Amino acid sequence: MFSIDNQRRFIFIHGKTAYTEAKKQASQCLYFQLDKDEDEWVTTIQWASCYNCLFRRWTPTSFMCMKQDSHEK
Repeated sequence: MFSIDNQRRFIFIHGKTAYTEAKKQASQCLYFQLDKDEDEWVTTIQWASCYNCLFRRWTPTSFMCMKQDSHEK
């Protein structure tokens, strides 16, 4: 569910509104950790989703995973 860009960053290929795919990826990730800052959550529900993960960094069209091998899980 991730692609590697020319700067070797792991970018989520489904963008910012693929809630099902982000939840599925987070449930399979060994590194998922809920962001402790609730203001950073995409939803107010504490479910495992890449969108609510401590290790995601937003890009203009999606986000990148800072745990570079988590895309393989």
